Amino acid sequence: MSKKILEVCLSPDLGGLELFMVQCLEYFQKKSHAEVVVAHGTKLDDYIRGNKYYIDRNKFFPFISAKRLAKIIDDNDIDVVHFHWTKDMPIVVLAKVFSRKKPKIIQTRNMHMTRFKDDFYHKFFYKNIDCMHAVTNEVTNELTHFIPVEVRPEIEMIYMGVKEVVPDPKKVEILREKYNLGDSFVVGIVGRIQENKGQWMVIDALSKLKDKNIKALIIGHTMDDAYLQSLKDRVKEYGIEDKIIFTGFTKEVNEHFHLCDVAILATRNETFGLVVVEAMMNEVVVIATKKGGPIEIIEDKKDGLFFDRTVEDLYQKILYLFENREKVKEMAKLAKVKALQKFEYSKQLEKLYNLIEAM
Repeated sequence: MSKKILEVCLSPDLGGLELFMVQCLEYFQKKSHAEVVVAHGTKLDDYIRGNKYYIDRNKFFPFISAKRLAKIIDDNDIDVVHFHWTKDMPIVVLAKVFSRKKPKIIQTRNMHMTRFKDDFYHKFFYKNIDCMHAVTNEVTNELTHFIPVEVRPEIEMIYMGVKEVVPDPKKVEILREKYNLGDSFVVGIVGRIQENKGQWMVIDALSKLKDKNIKALIIGHTMDDAYLQSLKDRVKEYGIEDKIIFTGFTKEVNEHFHLCDVAILATRNETFGLVVVEAMMNEVVVIATKKGGPIEIIEDKKDGLFFDRTVEDLYQKILYLFENREKVKEMAKLAKVKALQKFEYSKQLEKLYNLIEAM
């Protein structure tokens, strides 16, 4: 009999970590019985349709939330709890302690681990986790290094995956007209509007290319209003209001990728970089920071480009691609092939589902 799975994510955000949880939920519901727990009124709550259970996270009094989760586990006869946000760990582990069912616990580790977890507090929690799903080889090495062997859960590395979606060409053309892109060479950066995502670098790079027919789409929901205003002030200061388009949040991410010739990942150190694979699946060349997950995804100068996270280097890489359109097409095709072979949604989630079924 298939395992009954409970997906848990109380994060207030809606980035790669949260969207991967949604992928898991949708895929597992097709294979087995899967339920989901989110926090009230979050972006994730708004995003997910259908039946949901709610827990309001309280970091100072996790016992109340844990008892609520334990009841959900027991009422639904849950076999495996799968959580994604590290801050949910105390609630999930305490729920296991409180529940009659005593489910297995698996964590998808989407973030880097940077310090030893050898204190009593962390040892208690890791001792009660059965398996950790690392999203890259680098994360696997970090977990092995920082979690003491006597409490370390089983660790399995499985890359995250992305669906191949064929956007409606009419929608793409409507968006092209809406943003007045014309025949411009289009650079896109997709992600939450916050400083560490590096949208400011794209604006600075475009300021050096204002004499070229290049425009940039800044796509994503705002996490920091002051930062967004600083970006708009920067655009005005450079006099490139006609070059930079802020789209805001959209569910039509694939259609927006199809507007782009190049996608940028400018995060300082992205653990995986789901947006890199999304771009590749849409046959778009990526320029990414040479650190973290992208190193395991991109082969430099073959199916993407790395930059050293300076504006000067980003400017040079954009200019190179602008002046070498045939190279862009060649790299984009290879990127799509790799995405299908190595990062396709159903292949990766089937591996994760089989791991959960074997627990």
